[in-house]
Amino acid sequence: MSEKKYDAKDIVVLEGLDAVRLRPGMYIGTTGSKGMHHLLWEIVDNAIDEISNGFGDTITITLNKDNSATVDDNGRGIPVDEHPTLHKSGVEVVYTTLHAGGKFNTENYKFSGGLHGVGASVTNALSKWCNVTVYKGGKEYFIGFHSYKDENGKMHSGVPVEPIKMVGKTNRTGTQVTFLPDSEMFGNIRFNFDTICSRARELAFLNKGLKIKVVDNNTEKEEFFHFEGGIADFAQYLVEGKSKLFNRPVYFEAEENNFNLQVAFIYTDGYTENSFSFVNNIPTVEGGTHETGFRTAFTKVMNEYARNNSMLKDKEPNLMGEDFREGLTVILNVKMNNVQFEGQTKTKLGNPEAKTMVESLTSKYLSQIMQDKKNTTIAEIIINKAKGAAKVREAAKKAKELTRAKNSAENFNLVGKLAAATSRSKDVELFIVEGDSAGGSAKQGRDRRFQAILPLRGKPLNAEKKRIDQVLANEEIRTIISALNTGIGEDFDISSLRYNKVIILSDADVDGAHIRAILLTFFFRYMRELINDGHVYIGLPPLYKVYKNNYTEYVYSDAELPQAIARAGRNYSLQRYKGLGEMNPEQLWETTMDPEKRNLIQVTIEDAAEAERMVTTLMGDDIESRKKYINEHANFDREDEFLKKYKKI
Repeated sequence: MSEKKYDAKDIVVLEGLDAVRLRPGMYIGTTGSKGMHHLLWEIVDNAIDEISNGFGDTITITLNKDNSATVDDNGRGIPVDEHPTLHKSGVEVVYTTLHAGGKFNTENYKFSGGLHGVGASVTNALSKWCNVTVYKGGKEYFIGFHSYKDENGKMHSGVPVEPIKMVGKTNRTGTQVTFLPDSEMFGNIRFNFDTICSRARELAFLNKGLKIKVVDNNTEKEEFFHFEGGIADFAQYLVEGKSKLFNRPVYFEAEENNFNLQVAFIYTDGYTENSFSFVNNIPTVEGGTHETGFRTAFTKVMNEYARNNSMLKDKEPNLMGEDFREGLTVILNVKMNNVQFEGQTKTKLGNPEAKTMVESLTSKYLSQIMQDKKNTTIAEIIINKAKGAAKVREAAKKAKELTRAKNSAENFNLVGKLAAATSRSKDVELFIVEGDSAGGSAKQGRDRRFQAILPLRGKPLNAEKKRIDQVLANEEIRTIISALNTGIGEDFDISSLRYNKVIILSDADVDGAHIRAILLTFFFRYMRELINDGHVYIGLPPLYKVYKNNYTEYVYSDAELPQAIARAGRNYSLQRYKGLGEMNPEQLWETTMDPEKRNLIQVTIEDAAEAERMVTTLMGDDIESRKKYINEHANFDREDEFLKKYKKI
């Protein structure tokens, strides 16, 4: 693409910088680990926007020893000339003015993920210091910013140390940004190499040809991501370890009226759908109008093919969308102008025109692909898979009806199992407890006003390996569905949830970790919104009790034990809890259930694609992959890798 002139006059200012530090949650969601990484993503997104619009192809992310991070790209470089109305350099405007950038029109950025225009300025405002080097027009420019308190204690955020300077000559173009998140805002949190690599990998899949390197100077780790196949490679990556029904993903790309659509899909012999959608490189984890358009078109095209090729008889009804989605893994990658997200979290696309465009383009190109004789086998595989799913759907419908009839919370199936809370408020908690013994202690030790207890008497079914009708036949799963009252799968209704917190409480050993994994897999596959909305938690029971005389301390990890022993001093006693059942009701309340003292992990899905691979690896049929992964990563002593990938404390 030929370079269009890009000057400071192209930067449109909507409003000035307000007190970002006063209310950081408005801009980055949280001052926890996710929020700190959000500072990095804002800078990375700026680099990605350059590359996805045809300017440059390489990004390097470096984690430095002082916990600063550097993002370097070979795009055009931020404008350094003077802004016509603000009389500051373009770089200074971008880094000190909220809602300033070149992305509020389509002349310089055809597609952009940074539509809110707050990224660079918010990163600067929440950093101790931020240095920007711009390579442009054969020259190298530098400007530094810092945050400080004056003699009156007033905070000044992201202030230029001095105006931008030309510091040398160069043959390259691009921008390099290094910033140090302010520890006053984020504490001792450090950047996480694996988290950054997951997002870098995803961006490389979504931007065909992008080269992105992640370097950790603390550990000397380094990863490089580059995928010429783009999202087709992404779909293939997601189904590694699964039994595929055809070898390579079906892929098509189309563009019309500044609307670009890429689709890649493949089928496995599994029973659930895995759909991942993106708009301008932003994951739309809650879907939206683009997913609706694709589903509508996919169902229509495949039913028409089945009719036209006598795979459905005249008297047979059309197959339903859910039938075609059994075993489907699909990547939907949209790039468009004037994106409208529902809510501030950028997780659900709201543009009505996206549905129309995706439906139209999918219908056109998918029809062409299916009519191509070389794809006849693929079409037949999809339709036969869907016909089998339709038969199971009918069986599942009967099973669901049976479940509704037998397993309502008021029915005898839950009597003796569920110890309900006395409050009818939705602020109540449900503890799903491993074993009758621990369940009995939990029932006695709880605060019955707001805590309900559901003991599991047997190990629940691994939902990863079973069809929905088989899942519904498992008694433990049925009792969980009944207690939550939300239904599952297509029938899931979050508004019917009886509990604000659903807390999994299992032993701190391999069996306990397996039960956690089974339950999380079930929630991930059939009640994902429960996780997305932040209702699922892991309770952490202690591993040890260190005590002597009137001194008692509970210890939650082996790493903490030496310090606890030192605090206790000589002649201490040590109790190792092998399971929840070894604690009496008072101990279980004090250590694990009391909201004032307990430790909970909130289960979240930071990266849905990586979570999908985690579930497949740990709960699927590929035994060798599972063994390899567990040997390399899992630590069942306190916190297994399955939890690490999901957690947000």
